[in-house]
Amino acid sequence: MFDYSPTVISQYRNAPTLLQLIANLSAYIDPDFNLQNFYDQCWNLDTAVGYGLDVWGRRVGVNRTLTVASADFFGFTGAPGVESGDSFNAGIFYLGQPTSTNYALSDESYRQLIFAKAAANITNGSIPALNQILLNLFPGRGNCYVQDNRDMTMVYVFNFTLTPVELAIVTTSNVLPTPAGVLASISSM
Repeated sequence: MFDYSPTVISQYRNAPTLLQLIANLSAYIDPDFNLQNFYDQCWNLDTAVGYGLDVWGRRVGVNRTLTVASADFFGFTGAPGVESGDSFNAGIFYLGQPTSTNYALSDESYRQLIFAKAAANITNGSIPALNQILLNLFPGRGNCYVQDNRDMTMVYVFNFTLTPVELAIVTTSNVLPTPAGVLASISSM
């Protein structure tokens, strides 16, 4: 528990009522617990959640909510909203017009995006640095790397299929840096 006694000035050091009030206040507030909670939920990016991650996201310049391109719907061709009659496991079941194409990332996904954006903010733009950002952003998903075409163009290559959310992260969150004067594109399976 927090030792408040050094903060009491000498003229009140022997005032029992005041000392009891301070002791009670210290017990009720418990600054150690509050400081530890603040550290865990806001300050430490490895354990931050909710509001703490939102603060970190604002600090590095990335939003939790992304605009995701609408996907093909599962259903019969010709039905309203169904562009192609996708088969099972290939589309989203059509429930009417989507209210929004916005997608809020989970805390864990947002944490990875924040780490990647923080790395992008301080990167030197070299191929190894960009490859490390890709590895941090998509751990365990498969091979992804930067291909330098040596003609002032580069390609972010993903040897796996990007989900609509991952594609939104790559295309709209500005997390993948592009050196000045270089045209970047994305290649996915």
